[in-house]
Amino acid sequence: MNPQLIEQLKQIGLELGVNGLPYRFPLHPNLVHFSLGLFIIGIIFDFAGTFFPLERPIIKFLGMPARRVNFFKVGWYNILAGTVLSFFTVAAGFFEMLLADPPVKMKSVWGLGAGSTMLLHGVGGVLLLTMMVAMTIWRGYQRFRWRKHSPRQVQWSYLLAGVAILGFMFVHGTLGAQLGAEFGVHNTAGHLLRLDQNPNEVL
Repeated sequence: MNPQLIEQLKQIGLELGVNGLPYRFPLHPNLVHFSLGLFIIGIIFDFAGTFFPLERPIIKFLGMPARRVNFFKVGWYNILAGTVLSFFTVAAGFFEMLLADPPVKMKSVWGLGAGSTMLLHGVGGVLLLTMMVAMTIWRGYQRFRWRKHSPRQVQWSYLLAGVAILGFMFVHGTLGAQLGAEFGVHNTAGHLLRLDQNPNEVL
């Protein structure tokens, strides 16, 4: 927890609530599900566009009007939106990390302390943002330059890199979930229980 930041928040009239934040609900967990969800959907639709020739009979049987280029459009715009939103997600995460007051003696199911988990999650978040930006630039070059006139708008290497990033997201997301669920970081009920208070009475 950063005492100087807390003092600055008090000076501008913001007080920390029972969740340890100057607002009722943590921003980072909500933003992260949205931004990563957009990125995941983008990769899925790029796969759908790539395998469109195999899917066409099924789509035709179901009577669904679909064009291959539209799958790639959905992939591109979701990747782009997810990456742009991730800048705000990471910023909110670091702000909330500065205000975190994690328990010292607890260990996660992975055998890590709260401080180590928070450090890995923070570094992983910056690394993940960097990878998402690189993937978006790569995707943009494929869409507008390299494969502009190709029926298959994305390279196989791009799709494989996307799958690898999804695996990294799983590990990274698990660390974040452990911070909230196991260590109670900015978890209102968890914070009150550590203070020996009954959430049912306080809330």
